[in-house]
Amino acid sequence: MDRFPSITDLEARACRRIPRFAWEYLASGTGAEHALERNLKALSEVTLQSQLLKGVFEPTTAVDLFGVSYAAPIGIAPIGLTGLIWPGADAALAATAVANQIPYVLSTVATAAPETAGPAARGMGWFQLYPPRDHDMRADMLKRAATAGLTTLVVTADVPAPSRRERQRKAQIRVPPVIGPRLVAQSIVRPAWSASVLKHGMPRFRGLEKYVDLATMRNTAGFVGANLGGTLSFDYLSQLRALWSGPLVVKGIVDPDDAQRCVDHGADAVQVSNHGGRQMDGSAGAITYLEPIVQRIGSQVPVLFDSGVRSGLDVARALALGASFVFCGRAFMFGLGALGDDGASHAYEVLVDGLRNVMSQTGCATVSELPGRLMAG
Repeated sequence: MDRFPSITDLEARACRRIPRFAWEYLASGTGAEHALERNLKALSEVTLQSQLLKGVFEPTTAVDLFGVSYAAPIGIAPIGLTGLIWPGADAALAATAVANQIPYVLSTVATAAPETAGPAARGMGWFQLYPPRDHDMRADMLKRAATAGLTTLVVTADVPAPSRRERQRKAQIRVPPVIGPRLVAQSIVRPAWSASVLKHGMPRFRGLEKYVDLATMRNTAGFVGANLGGTLSFDYLSQLRALWSGPLVVKGIVDPDDAQRCVDHGADAVQVSNHGGRQMDGSAGAITYLEPIVQRIGSQVPVLFDSGVRSGLDVARALALGASFVFCGRAFMFGLGALGDDGASHAYEVLVDGLRNVMSQTGCATVSELPGRLMAG
């Protein structure tokens, strides 16, 4: 902890250990990346007020969500191309979730299949869905997720179309990777990543391979673009509600009216997010959308949050604004990139230790007290 006491420290080391093409995917936003910057800046402007002379107390971060007890209101957000960023990432993330009793959300476009990730997560696993256009494929994906023990469905709403992501285009990201001089040159100077590839194999969209015929197997990224996303509507959401018996979260909501309609169509929670600044560069900082949505639906269902979280203080800020739970994606991947398989647990320790410290500084014995420490303005 002393050598890498912050997520920023992990980010800097990860940048030195991950090949450039993988780093560009993880770290980039879209456009001029103003939305990515606004996420960080807007969070930094949320301030809290201390209440002191509380005597001796030990802050507890434990919370319940959807009838499950979690050790802290911190979860591992869904991340695409996990195995490209760090080979074997999903196994490490699932192990982190189990060891620390926090949720881990497997992405549709992760590089592990539900049949592998679900049992490894031992009840801590959720499943994120990019809505398939084909209804048979949709039904099968949901059945596989449920059978694998993934308890909660997270439906991503904020990808009506692929974003431009210019940095990723320049990096020429492909899955499976196209082995050539450029990839070899970038990989050979990152020996820890290359050694992990030898251990785990080249990254693939393992969860999607049963739907991809041999003719398109070399272009699974093209298959993703042609078959997933851009389909979500409130009617589609109602259909998902009928198909999925567990908790259902709609992720990527920034408008209070949309949030209310999600609840009206069966959502058990809404997750405020601007996709980490990766979809629309004109988006405001994601945290600025949180409070209006909490005011609109917070008495009806939990409101979750992600985008731009880099510290336990950021977690506390979102909780103070009314979030019930906070998810982080890049922070955990920075940990893996920096320290290998143990890095995700290190990232969690950084986040939860920071949260406990803020709770001590503000006199909060439980996370439910944090909204009372929010400074007006």
